[in-house]
Amino acid sequence: MRAADGTAGEDDAKLASKYDRLIAAARAGAPALTVVAHPCDATSLQGALAARDAGLIAPVLVGPQHRISAVAQAEGLDLGAVEIIDTPHSHASAAEAVRLVREGRGELLMKGSLHTDELMREVAASATGLRTERRISHVFIMDVPGHAETLFITDAAINIFPDLDAKRDIVQNAIDLWAGVGLGMPRVAILSAVETVTTKIPSTLDAAALCKMADRGQITGALVDGPLAFDNAISPEAAAIKGIVSPVAGHAQILVVPDLEAGNMLAKNLTFLSRADAAGVVLGARVPIVLTSRADSVRTRLASCAVAALYAAARRGTPAVAAV
Repeated sequence: MRAADGTAGEDDAKLASKYDRLIAAARAGAPALTVVAHPCDATSLQGALAARDAGLIAPVLVGPQHRISAVAQAEGLDLGAVEIIDTPHSHASAAEAVRLVREGRGELLMKGSLHTDELMREVAASATGLRTERRISHVFIMDVPGHAETLFITDAAINIFPDLDAKRDIVQNAIDLWAGVGLGMPRVAILSAVETVTTKIPSTLDAAALCKMADRGQITGALVDGPLAFDNAISPEAAAIKGIVSPVAGHAQILVVPDLEAGNMLAKNLTFLSRADAAGVVLGARVPIVLTSRADSVRTRLASCAVAALYAAARRGTPAVAAV
């Protein structure tokens, strides 16, 4: 809504501030020591240094030193006193970055200009990686214009067709992140095509089972409901028309998708049709992992770093500054 003088009114300010609140909350704490794997193009190096300059991270750059220095010189970027650990190529950068985190030299791991698969292969390695007992999963942190709250969408990047046990971890990872960044107790919608349980749609059975897991304490820290279709998960009017009585229906904050295909299409629809920003963090490893895309804006990259830094602070016992 615009004020009479043409400036942004209170509603616009509120909607525009979802990422800004997260970034401000992260700035209030100490910068997170972050190992950046192979920042060898302008986009990834600029992202890491912008997050440094914003006070969100303290980066350690891992990659071919001559390439990193050349990019910095070409782009007019100030490396300052940033530590650079020289490696010959992207595969070595991924392995070395994971090794440094494994040895406790980083609270966060950040993807540079290498392929996601190349980095995640090292993260998931059984003997030398960063796996825990929890399934690794990805969360999109969506800032959707016109929608009052931040939305988490999971998992749209790592697990292709997760089974019920994997979905339990995916849900719990997202809940822990929501609470860890200071957003309180979330409302979680387990999405499907319909809001009734039917054997003809297996994702509705998984949704029902996940809700019972939440009832029995196998999933904690959230209000969980499902199956819910996307419309009655986020629209109070749609939920009312369907006669769904639930504290989650119409007000969901975390959207758990049936599989990667559905989640990827949902996130990209919001990004390209609703002009939403989509920050991204990988959870379930020993440390949060910042995954960014070459198409991400500076603000989105900062939001990804801010969310990961807030979560890292919560994990080390530093209370998160409320981001709401």
